Amino acid sequence: MTGSVTLISESPEDPFSVGRAVSVVLDEQGTVVGWSERARELLGFTDEEALGRPAGDLLVDDRDLAVVREAVELCVRHGGWFGVLPVRDREGRRLGLGVRARRVIRAGRGDEWLLVAAPADEVTRWEIDRSVLEGLFHTSPIGLAVHDPALAILGINRAIANLGGITGEQARGHRIGDFLVRADAETIEARLREVLETGRPMIYTEQSCRLRIDPGRERYVAVSAFRMEDGAGRTLGVTQLVEDVTDRHRARRRLGMLNEASELIGTTLDVETTAQELVNVAVPGIADCVTVDLLQAVGLGEVLLPRIGPLRRAAFKSVAPYPERVMYAIGTLRTFPPDTPQARCLATRRPVLVARFDPDDPTVGLDPERTEHARTLGVHSLMVVPLTARGLVLGLVCLWRYVAPEPFEEDDLTLANEFGARAAVSIDNARRYTAEHRTALALQRRLLPREFPSHPAVVVAHRYLPAGGAAGVGGDWFDVIPLSGARVALVVGDVVGHGINAAATMGRLRTAVHTLADLDLEPDEVLSHLDDLVTRLAGEQEPGDEDSPGEQVVGATCLYAVYNPVSRLCTVARAGHPPPAVVAPDGEVSLPDLPAGPPLGLGGLPFESADLELPEDSVLALYTNGLIVGDAHDVDVGLDRLSAALAGPHRPLEEVAQAVVDALLPARPTDDVALLLARTRTLAPRQVATWELPAEPTAPARARGLTARQLAEWGLEDMVFTTELIVSELVTNAYRYAGGPVTLRLIRMHRLICEVSDPSSTSPHLRRARSTDEGGRGLLLVAQLTARWGTRHAHEGKTVWTEQELPG
Repeated sequence: MTGSVTLISESPEDPFSVGRAVSVVLDEQGTVVGWSERARELLGFTDEEALGRPAGDLLVDDRDLAVVREAVELCVRHGGWFGVLPVRDREGRRLGLGVRARRVIRAGRGDEWLLVAAPADEVTRWEIDRSVLEGLFHTSPIGLAVHDPALAILGINRAIANLGGITGEQARGHRIGDFLVRADAETIEARLREVLETGRPMIYTEQSCRLRIDPGRERYVAVSAFRMEDGAGRTLGVTQLVEDVTDRHRARRRLGMLNEASELIGTTLDVETTAQELVNVAVPGIADCVTVDLLQAVGLGEVLLPRIGPLRRAAFKSVAPYPERVMYAIGTLRTFPPDTPQARCLATRRPVLVARFDPDDPTVGLDPERTEHARTLGVHSLMVVPLTARGLVLGLVCLWRYVAPEPFEEDDLTLANEFGARAAVSIDNARRYTAEHRTALALQRRLLPREFPSHPAVVVAHRYLPAGGAAGVGGDWFDVIPLSGARVALVVGDVVGHGINAAATMGRLRTAVHTLADLDLEPDEVLSHLDDLVTRLAGEQEPGDEDSPGEQVVGATCLYAVYNPVSRLCTVARAGHPPPAVVAPDGEVSLPDLPAGPPLGLGGLPFESADLELPEDSVLALYTNGLIVGDAHDVDVGLDRLSAALAGPHRPLEEVAQAVVDALLPARPTDDVALLLARTRTLAPRQVATWELPAEPTAPARARGLTARQLAEWGLEDMVFTTELIVSELVTNAYRYAGGPVTLRLIRMHRLICEVSDPSSTSPHLRRARSTDEGGRGLLLVAQLTARWGTRHAHEGKTVWTEQELPG
């Protein structure tokens, strides 16, 4: 083993060694007095030819005399010399030899000179090899360790010695496990043993390296190794090259964490989720515990003020097995006392590094009880990073270490600050989205109906679910509008886009529908007027508005249905909207084939109405596209799932509505959804009385008589006089101006309804009669005696109707 160490620590084979070098001895006159066998082989002169002759005459060419004389002078002056000289062999060829000359003092005899020489190229190679070997062991920054076949250390260079804090003598004869912690040593030795057994070199393999004398400091080294063999192929051991790549490894890991942060932070527009994403990335990558404290206004989506207000804990994560202890130790303060790292961070808007955190230091802001918990936990290092975006402070991030033994460094602070900067932008985007979402949601809730009054024609249930994620509130709406003659209008619509603009457009369309419904227009006429309105709204946009943030291109779909409980007919028209679903009283579901119609806003295209006869206790389901369209299925699948949720025996409508939502919608739908269910009712025959009167002068008198008898039958004798006046006036007008048969209908519900229909399309108008006029006061009288009155037009003729409050 000692011989191996000596061989490794000296040099490659020396060209000046005995047996390899040319040896020549000269006396003081320069005569050759000694001539070696290697000299005979290399230069060709025999002993008889060389001994006794002057070396200059024997070995030096005339051209080289000046060079040789200069070398001789230096040799005599200094007692020795080393260099390259041109030497002539027996054939007259000039050879470059590296020559070492040294004076040899002989007692009682004159001094002699010993010349040892070797070919110059061998000397040069030897010098290079020796310099490389010397450099590897003394000046190389790459660590070098040589092991025998049992993996005992034969020698190490200075780089390894400096890395391990030991000397070469201390390392010799020991194993790696004597200097590294067990886990790291076992890993390295297993890899070296594999190199010994297979002969396959190990190239630049990174791994952890922790010394026994400093186990808390983790280094990373890149290890390469190769097997050593002698000329006969016998294994001599393994040489290991070690480079400390701790800084490079940490920089690469930080870069990887930054890439990870860019992918994982800000995936949603939710403040709490974004804060939690930040702590998930930072623990345990940077810290053992991370907290995010935000201003209260941030979570509420409110406008931020320059003044720093109270904070609240938005996210927390710890590697400790008892996070509640950690939470208690670090505190959950709403405000931070002055001079604490957190207060300094908020005041200066700059990150603060406390590499050596002392819980007993009063400036850290811990009370005595928390100080003891923090000391027990082992908190030793702290970083505080501000969350700032667009010039405003959103909160701060606190990063703690108590498991990892290394304190935070400036590079850690830089990385944490980068995390905070990225998270702050995402949190502020989420705050601004929250503000817009809350505003749009509040607007929409104000625009949508909250509760519908009881109506004799239908029983209704409804649901509205705003979209989750970035989509937010949209323009879906629904409505139940009482109409004349005990009828009711059922409406559902969907405005293109999301946000405040969509909600505002929805409000305008809903108002327009109410106005058109009051005119008692047919469903297809209502959609035609809505189409004109949407077209005008689109024209109101300034050029380029459709590309501006938050602006929407105006467009909508709508379904308008009118149900008559007397005839049990439901007249439906739709503008690009999904068809309604009809649930029969026996629970069977159908999707009527109705004319689709174009979406609102295309302009100039006709709409068609269709009549559905609905038995009593049928359910009409109106909905928007978001209910049946999903990321994982198409429209047909959605319609099948809707039909399955609606089908079945009689159930309360609220239960049916919830069943539909549970079956078709995820926790947070990607599009807003409106659902309106209406269970039909019909009026009993005893509640309706209808007569057809001929257009003749006796019609008003007959109408009064029929009215009086019917009101007496209903027990409404107190209303006979008033109702006779109303009926008489309406029938008289119809007889006088319309011609043709006149239909009189009385309906008793929560109000008394009187309807007079005739074939004329001319509408009566209320006007103020002058004192000299003989007529014109009839409609004024009707208006004074009724709660409401109006006219509705059909495809043929019109109906004038009135409503009177019942007694009591």
